[in-house]
Amino acid sequence: MAEEVMLLDFWTSPFGMRVRIALREKGVDFDLREEDLSNKSPLLLEMNPVHKQIPVLVHSGKPVSESLVMVQYIDETWGGQSPLLPSDPYERARARFWADYVDKKMYSVGRMVWLSTGEAQEAAKKEYIECLKVLEGELGDKAYFGGERFGYVDVSLIPFNSFFYSLEESANFSIAKECPKLLAWAERCMQRESVAKSLPDRYKVHNFLLELKKKRQAQ
Repeated sequence: MAEEVMLLDFWTSPFGMRVRIALREKGVDFDLREEDLSNKSPLLLEMNPVHKQIPVLVHSGKPVSESLVMVQYIDETWGGQSPLLPSDPYERARARFWADYVDKKMYSVGRMVWLSTGEAQEAAKKEYIECLKVLEGELGDKAYFGGERFGYVDVSLIPFNSFFYSLEESANFSIAKECPKLLAWAERCMQRESVAKSLPDRYKVHNFLLELKKKRQAQ
């Protein structure tokens, strides 16, 4: 009997996009279950009783939560010929450091850019651009963050490409102008089938975020 792999997710979640990309990089077939976040399913609450959040990977009935943990689990479970994490312990630690930087620094500051206005937004925008420049500095002239092979840091960061347009429109700046190498990396990643199939259209994401912002402001 084939292993059952299920992903409980929501289409705009960059964290769920990571898991989709990793599964597709490994050639793993999976059942994608779209959650209604305003009315979470009993299955989601059962599979993630601590945080009660998407995404959740369910493999043969066993749940795995937290997107970076899931990507590492996928890499270890379906190793194959295309590992996402480096084999060298030091390089593996560096990859985990940069993925953690994406979550704890870049993502948090990006939320501030989107949710704030005026001087607060200008300050957040400046900090966000600096975050991107730090990442661009780590990328350097490499094709991918790990070198010539698409890997763990790329999987961790590329989902946010779907949100770059919204941040640019909201705060009036250009990532192409500020970080051309990072944008070229994003375009390179988007040529991969695993990424192209997993990331939603940026304009569709933008419209969704605008509607979400309107609802919050009306409350």
